[in-house]
Amino acid sequence: MEVSRSSLAAGHQSVILDIAGWLEQGQRAWLCTIVETWGSSPRPVGSWLAIGESGQWSGSVSGGCLEEDLLRRTVGSGPDQPVLIDYGITDDDRDQFQLPCGGRIRLLVEPLYREAGFDHVRALAEALSNREPVARRVPLRGAPTLEYRRSHDRSSVAFDGEQLVHALQPECRLLLIGAGEVARYVSGFAAAANFSVTLCEPREAFADGWGYPHIPLDRRLPDDLVAEGFNDAFSGVLALAHDPRIDDMGLLAALQSNAFYVGAMGSRKTSKARRERLSSLGLEDAVLDRLRAPIGVDIPSKTPAEIAISVVADLILARHHLRAAPPSL
Repeated sequence: MEVSRSSLAAGHQSVILDIAGWLEQGQRAWLCTIVETWGSSPRPVGSWLAIGESGQWSGSVSGGCLEEDLLRRTVGSGPDQPVLIDYGITDDDRDQFQLPCGGRIRLLVEPLYREAGFDHVRALAEALSNREPVARRVPLRGAPTLEYRRSHDRSSVAFDGEQLVHALQPECRLLLIGAGEVARYVSGFAAAANFSVTLCEPREAFADGWGYPHIPLDRRLPDDLVAEGFNDAFSGVLALAHDPRIDDMGLLAALQSNAFYVGAMGSRKTSKARRERLSSLGLEDAVLDRLRAPIGVDIPSKTPAEIAISVVADLILARHHLRAAPPSL
């Protein structure tokens, strides 16, 4: 099975793909999961750091202060069974690892082997690639298992001292409609915030002049792209073209989908006119109320970079609202 990674994708899916690659090479790997925190913590519960036998690593569980110690504990002589490691218990810990004042972190360090763990890792990578919400059940004694879920829980963790249940959702992906400076900055900031990004630009002149090949560009019409791959609860659609011919086409499809975020760039006057056009096409007020326009957090913003910051900040807030109750043990 091959599971490709987008050049603009990150997060849990990226880490599990790295682990799969190491196991395919015959290496052992260790997956470190934050299962509990007390006080201030540089990374939230559920964060991952994966370490390969050769010293490669992926992900993060701190601002850098814990990663070096975890590499030392695992590479070459890592544990053969899942173990718990606490940081910040003593004053020496806090001084050595520079944890925030009063902070404590508990990690589950889980060994993975090609012989015993590869099927589990491969199934997890495939599920996330297929955009299926899943949960990992990891006992301190025994092998991890995978559960497929109907609910769209955001990544969440339950740990009772004996086993971890980690609910995982597919990465959130964005369809940006319209090539331009705002789209360029949104792409960069959103990728840094662990969104996967695709740019839609069917207008020949704009597509031909697009100078950023690292940002995936699709020349098809936006409504076709929404229908094909940007219509689930982990998708966002952003109309940034300032051209009703393509913006409205994409918004009409997105507002009738399950996309968690639908937004459009423009002034309040432009947004009012857009709403009237979409209403004339048969969209009810309840559907139109899903549209975030003007898009973004009201900073206020003027430059393309500032607009992009406001947009991505709003996207992050909307993504956090996808969080559901912690999984049951």
